[in-house]
Amino acid sequence: MLTLQVERRVEKGKSFSRRLRINNKVPGVLYGVNKTEILLILDHNSVFNLQKKVEFYKENFFLLVEDEKYKVKVQAIQRHSFKLKLLHMDFLYVS
Repeated sequence: MLTLQVERRVEKGKSFSRRLRINNKVPGVLYGVNKTEILLILDHNSVFNLQKKVEFYKENFFLLVEDEKYKVKVQAIQRHSFKLKLLHMDFLYVS
């Protein structure tokens, strides 16, 4: 099963997201029904390489957020219109 290490983020907004993308990071969010929302920072290159695999979209995998493990699936990915860049990722809790 795939495992992806991410960081927790505190700030949000357009300017903070732009600064992340300049530093080769991708903002993301982990959410679910009756669960707390967790804002994330993902490394662009590692996520970009993982998203090329079919299992990334079809199977559940683990997110490691500050030594906490969450079983998730990809809910949505926003991509740049003509560059090979990811702009934002949404993950959904899996029980």
